[in-house]
Amino acid sequence: MTASEGCRVERDGPILWITIDRPGALNALDPATHHALHAAFDGFAADDALRVAILGGAGERAFCVGSDLKKRAESNADDHPPTGFGGITHRFDLLKPVIAAVNGLALGGGVEIVAACDLAIAADHAQFALPEPRVGLAALGGGGLQRLARQLPLKLAMELVLTGRRFDAAEAQRIGLINAVVPRAELKARARAMAESIVAGAPLAIEASKQVMLRSLAMPDLATALRAGYPAAERMLASEDAREGQRAFIEKRPPRWQGR
Repeated sequence: MTASEGCRVERDGPILWITIDRPGALNALDPATHHALHAAFDGFAADDALRVAILGGAGERAFCVGSDLKKRAESNADDHPPTGFGGITHRFDLLKPVIAAVNGLALGGGVEIVAACDLAIAADHAQFALPEPRVGLAALGGGGLQRLARQLPLKLAMELVLTGRRFDAAEAQRIGLINAVVPRAELKARARAMAESIVAGAPLAIEASKQVMLRSLAMPDLATALRAGYPAAERMLASEDAREGQRAFIEKRPPRWQGR
């Protein structure tokens, strides 16, 4: 395990656990923690042996309650890395999957981080809210307004953003913000099981799938998306793993992925 100010990182085979480690502040992010998370995701992206990241918060009370307002009030400005809130919300070139393991409160920027992750599982005591208007702000720093308008029905997104009301994990699953709700004692095991299911697939196939799905969202219509070129898909189709997967299927054996 490695640690820097506000963040812990632990390798678990092909899985990287990234933990926001400010439990005394309910895992609110200060500038040092933003930059530590940026470095952790940089390391994840650069290491070919790592396939999936799981992002969580230290303790059982909070995943992340957004910005550390005491620190922010000192300058009345944010100090985010170029990859955005938590080093992830503006990271648009990461093709490896990231799973949010929501172990308690996810407020403000915490919701923005969840929305920026590819998958999310929450403990049954987790609660969510975007309360920024109640402190004179809006969910601008991590793209919460833009993402929720795309990920949720617009009127529902408007309600959550404009009222700032809290909602529980069951509602978060019902509206599609998260994938699953589990007992708090099972959260880490379930997140790891989801990561292992992803790792069972070929690395280049997982990356191609993520790139095609996300890039196609920005295209004006389905026909354009179907005709577009996707570099990760081209790499996948030309890879040894594509041939290995078919051979393994024919030979009725587990495939041996090489990531090339």
